[in-house]
Amino acid sequence: MVKESEVYHATIKEIPSALRPRERLLKEGPEILSDIELLAIMLRTGTRDISSIDLAAMILSKYDSLRNLLQVSIEEFSSIKGIGEAKAAQIKAALELGRRVAVTVSADRISIKSPEDAVSLVMEDMRHLDREHFVSLLLNVKNQVMAREIISIGTLNASSVHPRELFKPAIKRSAASVILVHNHPSGDPEPSREDIDITMRLIEAGEIIGIKVLDHLVIGDNKFVSLKAKGII
Repeated sequence: MVKESEVYHATIKEIPSALRPRERLLKEGPEILSDIELLAIMLRTGTRDISSIDLAAMILSKYDSLRNLLQVSIEEFSSIKGIGEAKAAQIKAALELGRRVAVTVSADRISIKSPEDAVSLVMEDMRHLDREHFVSLLLNVKNQVMAREIISIGTLNASSVHPRELFKPAIKRSAASVILVHNHPSGDPEPSREDIDITMRLIEAGEIIGIKVLDHLVIGDNKFVSLKAKGII
């Protein structure tokens, strides 16, 4: 059997058809393919000078892992030689589909009984983000997670987290309550004065609408703070 390292230095045409990523997927299933092979299939083609496999290997070498690709913008992808806007869009679409599937599976029928239960759903996704992400967990009357929604990305301030944007998906899904979550890229989860002010503003809005804000979790690097547990709310 040809070693993976040997395959990636050959062009697609030089690789025996049985060992090409697409053919292997069709014959043996996607689970046996490496990250590079899966990304190569997503890219479909390379360029005159580089195969799709080599291009995929170069991308993963540059960003270290598939998880890190989630943070790469379409503009940044497009700046890589061999990837235009079309390929960049394909990559982002596939990664987003994967993220949504992962969120759906991880949140399926999970019942939130403590801050730790909620943190377990978001910690690995949010602890290494380089920008602040404000997320809401939508819960039904049994405190089971129905969905996870990204409300805003960027510096957290009152204008970036408007009650309308928070409660719109909650109302659409008939959520009974929500848990607020946002990360601190510094790794320190200690809530700021603005974190607290925003929380109080959203709690008030929720009371008017009839959707309770159960907690606000601030995610750091493998640690967190629950505003409810600290007695702030």
